[in-house]
Amino acid sequence: MDTLDLINNSALADLANLLKSAGDELRLEILRALAQDSYGVLELSHIFDVRQNSISHHLKVLATANLVSNRREGNSIFYRRIHSLAGEQSTLRAALFQQIDELDLNPDVQARIEEIHQKRAQVSQLFFKEHGTSLREKQDLIAEFDVYGPQLDNFLNDCTLPNWERVLEVGPGSGELLPYLSARFHDVVALDNAETMLASARAHCQAKGVDNVHFELDDTHYCQQHPHSFDCVVINMVLHHTPSPRQIFADISGALKPGGVLIICDLCQHNQDWTQKACGDVWLGFEPRELQEWARAATMREGQSTYFALRNGFQIQIHEFVKI
Repeated sequence: MDTLDLINNSALADLANLLKSAGDELRLEILRALAQDSYGVLELSHIFDVRQNSISHHLKVLATANLVSNRREGNSIFYRRIHSLAGEQSTLRAALFQQIDELDLNPDVQARIEEIHQKRAQVSQLFFKEHGTSLREKQDLIAEFDVYGPQLDNFLNDCTLPNWERVLEVGPGSGELLPYLSARFHDVVALDNAETMLASARAHCQAKGVDNVHFELDDTHYCQQHPHSFDCVVINMVLHHTPSPRQIFADISGALKPGGVLIICDLCQHNQDWTQKACGDVWLGFEPRELQEWARAATMREGQSTYFALRNGFQIQIHEFVKI
């Protein structure tokens, strides 16, 4: 058998494996769910009301066909749909995902997904309620605002916005960025779902003499109530705390005006899982392609990006996404 025959046989085997892996209704439902978010085995077992060992088997089959990948987040392993579709079967995989995503999730499955997101959010809210006053000291162990804040401000300065009227900051923390935004925009909205954090941000603004910031106690569902209202939205070192980053992108997209800009400042993917216990992190940073994928799904295109490393081994990424 010559080299060409070996290549053809390998390609046929890969194609057969892909088709076989996709030829199961539950596995297609899993792929549909994973388009929205990343989930652990126990979460998927709950979502589909199927035994854990059965879910593990189906995930193994999907992974063998390069349809899903997994990533450790502390003590948990989360599964996600493959973002990169390079390879012999990339066109077929892309077509499969497109077809799957046109299907509606079973209402019961969607309801259980919402339960998972609510549980994640409750855990996060409880952490910030209990540790809000001491959180800045812990977060400074990762990245002090004084170190990266000026670079974020310079990045914002280089953005091309149609207007500089209204800006929304999601999760302002202790409020360090708000005076920067206040100096650039006529109207600033600080949105947080933890009263302790809003109180800290409010006190910081009062100390700095900032008087054009409005404080809203809510999550990003607030954006759904204010469509096409903001020229800019900033999420500074917050996305890794959120229960569903993809949903955050979707919510924010609706609140941006056409041509408006979303600025994401967050950690690159890392393996320092102590941050989950110390700082309440849900995700250990992100790969840039994840952010880009979520942006595209939310009808935003990528703009400028920058990266810089910190002395403690963490790396920060800043991205601009423009609403189409």
